[in-house]
Amino acid sequence: MRVPVSWLRDYVDLPADLTTAALADRLTMLDLKLEEIVSAGAELSGPIVVGRVLSAEPEPQKNGKTINWCSVDVGPVHNAEGNEPRGIVCGAHNFGAGDLVVVALPGSVLPGPFAISARKTYGHVSDGMICSGAELGTAGDPDGIIVLPEGSAEVGADAVALLGLRDEVLDLEVNPDRAYALSMRGVARDAAIGYDVAFHDPAAIDVPDDGSGAYPVVVDDALACPVFVTRTVTGFDPTRQTPRWMSRRLELMGMRPISLAVDVTNYVMLELGQPIHGYDRDALQGPITVRRGRAGEKVTTLDDVVRDVTPDDLLITDESGPIGLAGVMGGQTTELAATTTNIVIEAAHFDAPTIARTARLQKLTSEASRRFERGVDPQLPPYAAQRVADLLVALGGGEISAGLTLVGAAPALPQVSLAADLPARISGVAIAADTAALALRLNGCTVEQADGTLHVVPPSWRPDLTDPYDMVEEVLRHVGYDQVPSVLPHAPAGRGLTTQQRLRRRVGLVMAGAGYVEVKTFPFAGPADFDRLHLPDDDVRRDQVLLENPLSAEEPGLTTTLLTGALKALALNVGRGHDDVAIFETGRVFLPKDEASDAPIYGVDRAPSDDEFAAFDEALPEQPLHLVLTATGHREPAGWWGQGRRVQWGDAVDAVRRVADAVHVPLEVRAGSIPAPWHPGRTAELLVAGETVGFAGELHPRVCRDYGVPARTVATEIDLDRLLAAAPDLGRRPSFSAYPVAKEDVSLVVANRVASQDVADALAEGGGDLLESVRLFDVYTGEQVPEGHKSLAFALRMRAHDRTLTEAEATAVRDAAVARAAEVTGAVQRA
Repeated sequence: MRVPVSWLRDYVDLPADLTTAALADRLTMLDLKLEEIVSAGAELSGPIVVGRVLSAEPEPQKNGKTINWCSVDVGPVHNAEGNEPRGIVCGAHNFGAGDLVVVALPGSVLPGPFAISARKTYGHVSDGMICSGAELGTAGDPDGIIVLPEGSAEVGADAVALLGLRDEVLDLEVNPDRAYALSMRGVARDAAIGYDVAFHDPAAIDVPDDGSGAYPVVVDDALACPVFVTRTVTGFDPTRQTPRWMSRRLELMGMRPISLAVDVTNYVMLELGQPIHGYDRDALQGPITVRRGRAGEKVTTLDDVVRDVTPDDLLITDESGPIGLAGVMGGQTTELAATTTNIVIEAAHFDAPTIARTARLQKLTSEASRRFERGVDPQLPPYAAQRVADLLVALGGGEISAGLTLVGAAPALPQVSLAADLPARISGVAIAADTAALALRLNGCTVEQADGTLHVVPPSWRPDLTDPYDMVEEVLRHVGYDQVPSVLPHAPAGRGLTTQQRLRRRVGLVMAGAGYVEVKTFPFAGPADFDRLHLPDDDVRRDQVLLENPLSAEEPGLTTTLLTGALKALALNVGRGHDDVAIFETGRVFLPKDEASDAPIYGVDRAPSDDEFAAFDEALPEQPLHLVLTATGHREPAGWWGQGRRVQWGDAVDAVRRVADAVHVPLEVRAGSIPAPWHPGRTAELLVAGETVGFAGELHPRVCRDYGVPARTVATEIDLDRLLAAAPDLGRRPSFSAYPVAKEDVSLVVANRVASQDVADALAEGGGDLLESVRLFDVYTGEQVPEGHKSLAFALRMRAHDRTLTEAEATAVRDAAVARAAEVTGAVQRA
């Protein structure tokens, strides 16, 4: 929200010597955080004054252009020697002799920066410049040169002050629950509270009504539109221009002046916070009706887009059909045009969720919807409509029809009761009950004190004040957040990270040490993500927990696999020119339960009981912790040391092995049943204690294509919770043997169909407790191995805890291991 300080002072008696920086600090303490202070017109300097054109002689040039050689009176202080008018060359033609214009004299600097000096051009010495709005950094006159109304200023007066070209603007960050601060009225009220000075409410105006009614209105959905007001202005002069003070204020607020009628509606919205819409009365057909959309209906909005209407959309209609999206944007058929003379003013109150839903469904955000979806004062429409009508008549002529149409009534205001000492107990600040009551009254609340309790009715412009703790926040805003003591909780001795926290940290360190960079992605996915993974239609991973209010319609639910986010992150990095990428993420996936009840919603006045916690947990989806990694490009870069190596499917398996080794969990790697999105011939199934915990290997080429990642991209996803559940207790002291290791290598010939993991498992089983480790270090196929077979070379390491093994013991362990491998897999020891 942009707040011009000069405009703010119209509504609040701020101290004359108050600096903008000090004002910003005070508003920040009132929860209106400053983004920046914009110094509008700071680039302007030097003499920029009002001048009167005494003559303007057109002079055609050889290049086909016609310039005006002008004589301009800029007042006795700024005229040439002997009080002679200045001669100025100007290429614009929308002014003439007798007009008041803005003149930048030599020595002045315009935005750009553009320094003005006397210089020879077109055969004359131009002693200054007659300015357009663009040259001064403002809208100015649409035809070019700014022509001031007769009598609006004295010749020689300071044009910068006259046009409001120099001002300071506060750019405030407004929280979603403070819609009232999206208006000058709301910010001024807070500023008045902050400095304990008078506040002049721009909505404090009379609303005459003779009871005859204005334009007829029918509201079919009173819940979505509890209040609808119309007021009519007839005989409006559409040729009138928006006054410069108004257009300048709109510019400073970030809006573009359009026409007087439209500018007045925008001005009142910014002033009061109530969105306004104007209709060309002569274009309306029958009563205005507020209703829900119907299948097949369309509306052309003011942005020249034909939009399909849904039954969830709230519409403004007449007998011709939809003429606008309620609370979002009007339609073209009844817009205020350059010929509009009779205007119907709409000021309505709409249900915030309804407008938010329409804006999202239509993918259309406007200044009006931004306010309505946060909550607008429901008692404001009659006053806002009257304010618009008054301005239209004052600036554009015409007459206000005596009648006022008012359909519905503002909803009743809730009463909130709280203990008088609650603000003190919550904040730790000594706040008396009278102080708390005063703070709430200053914020517009009605407060009654009785028996140590405050009974509070919030003001109509604060729909966010609904419970006692909202009231505590309002009291603290008045007292000052800086008065709340900062007290750090005491950490009890003897506590540290849990075993699971230590294991998860160890996993992150192992992945980082292996060269993977951690990422954090959004946990949302949609059907398109699962389509790109080529999951079957009946795959359980397509069954999602759907969100009531998703950030994106394309991702309506919580993800069931971390691959969706990881592959998007990989594609993003590759698309930005990174050829070698290796990333990982640990995060929760969300698996819906077959029969889950709705999660209960508890209050904030106390901690839930154990039974309430249990009921809440029962309604939540399963949320196992997963580990995902994906990589592409070179795993080992090329250099003077030799050729590089591109990432292979085995690197994905190796990463999980490292994690399993770090937490002391035996990991089995098998070629099992490989589901999508994996490449069935280059992917391994990962098991812990015989139970599948994930897959690692190469992604299917179609998945790589659809996600826009390079071919042969590798990935892993495992259920990290199940892996860590098998980890031994970190508090148990490990045992080490001080005796030397005995080494034996064996080469076993097996059929190609036999998995090396099966052979390794058989060796480990046969070797018994004395066999410390089994490691495959070579696979050979060739002339010395029968066709259809392979030779697997294993390194066996044997050790005892209480003695040095003899050669005979080591040989016996080796023979027993080989014998068991031969029995289980048919392995034959290679000579």
